[in-house]
Amino acid sequence: MTVPPRNTRWLDIIERIGNRLPDPATLFVIATLAVMLLSQLAVTLDWSVNRLQMVNGELIIINETITAQSLLSSDGLWWLISHLVKNFIEFPPLGLVLVAMLGIGLAERTGFIPALLRMAGKGIPVNLLTPAMVFLGIMSSLALDAGYIVLPPLAAALYIACGRSPLAGIAAVFAGVSAGFGANLFITGLDPMLAGLTQTSAAVLDDSYRVAVTANWWFMIASTIVLTLSGWFVTSRLVEPRLDRNNDLLSSGSREMPHDTNESYAILVALTGLLIVLVIILMLSLIPDAPLHGQGEHFPRWVEASVPLLLIVFLTPGILYGVIAGTLTNDKDIARIMGDTLASLGPYIVLAFFAAQFIEAFKYSNLGGMLAVQGGQWLAGVAVSASVVMPLFVLLVLTGNLFIGSMSAKYAFFAPVFVPMFMQLGISPELTQVAYRIGDSVSNVITPLNPYMIIILALVQKYRSGAGLGTVVALMLPYTVVFTLAWLGLLLLWMGFGWPLGPGGKLVYP
Repeated sequence: MTVPPRNTRWLDIIERIGNRLPDPATLFVIATLAVMLLSQLAVTLDWSVNRLQMVNGELIIINETITAQSLLSSDGLWWLISHLVKNFIEFPPLGLVLVAMLGIGLAERTGFIPALLRMAGKGIPVNLLTPAMVFLGIMSSLALDAGYIVLPPLAAALYIACGRSPLAGIAAVFAGVSAGFGANLFITGLDPMLAGLTQTSAAVLDDSYRVAVTANWWFMIASTIVLTLSGWFVTSRLVEPRLDRNNDLLSSGSREMPHDTNESYAILVALTGLLIVLVIILMLSLIPDAPLHGQGEHFPRWVEASVPLLLIVFLTPGILYGVIAGTLTNDKDIARIMGDTLASLGPYIVLAFFAAQFIEAFKYSNLGGMLAVQGGQWLAGVAVSASVVMPLFVLLVLTGNLFIGSMSAKYAFFAPVFVPMFMQLGISPELTQVAYRIGDSVSNVITPLNPYMIIILALVQKYRSGAGLGTVVALMLPYTVVFTLAWLGLLLLWMGFGWPLGPGGKLVYP
């Protein structure tokens, strides 16, 4: 057993604290009970606040008082019991994630996405190997966790073939997969989950507010480019020069990368099908009177239908690949794989049930709106601008990520408080969501609570004897620092120019 270096003891402390925390579902039960007690305390103390409104860039008090509602009263307990099922069924992220993951899960489990990643890795020019690995890592979030399994061994083999340290390849691709998890060129399963939680939290102050699944798209495209270049810089200038290339290569031995002709043909057929589907969607969005053309209830129709379209976009190549590659033999296999995908989401569904109760109880008690107003008044009183608030929020989330690994669990805690609070300052929910994505992503590569850290550690130990957790953290810490600075710089630049974050993603809450 490898003993971590003495200078990583602080990481051991974080790991012990994090491991002692209850399961996220249990945390939401505790949080709901706390809300019940606090709501009764607020009623007993007769706590009330005056609602704020943004007028000409300034917060003013309007003649509307918000008072607390007790969840321990007879009416409050009846509401909680009678709405238990409704809260769960109508929890916005639930349906969005399940529908999107039916397609993404099929494309992953038939082998299409892992094969696509392998094929992309084989055709990379040597001088562009590092940025390509970072980029592929970022893009692998389309398949959620597949990138953690497929790409690190691939990157190690590619770097060995080029006579370079395999640890450099592992570090570059792990940075993309994990520290760049929140970015992508396309809409992923992460977008509907976050949009649903953001919309639910915005409803604390504004029931009519809608958050588009595409709300962060433009910013995430730019983030993908910035993080790819940042990862290239860190690997080439900071990480690779300090690695013992000769020793790592001697430890690695000789490895050949297999080539499967049938796999290549299956990918070609699948990509052709994908292209046809994308052309059809584009035509349906541009041709007048077509189903996806024009404005929907809140956003353009194609934006409002983005989750069903995501399902179709992944189902088509997934099925075509599976049929050609032999991973699908009949319709029963498709149903089985979809069932397996939903089964793998069991922990998320359980988490969603308890998170829904907490969020709706928080909303019913009016504590969320009252805290938002009080927080908004305080922030307005100290004259804190969005350009200061957002970086501070990113750092808060970054720190929290060291102790609570689940992205959805953290956001379900953060969003009901910070989304409406920042709305009081005129900061849009979509902007708060972007800041959360940044903070949650950049520290994934250094937290021992990342469930895939053990996979990376085992792979590093394969190429370097005596490596421990300290080796991985020392390898990845430069990525966290540079990614944080680069991503925050992009965010502040974006805010300075007033660019929309994506289709339906404004910066300011009016």
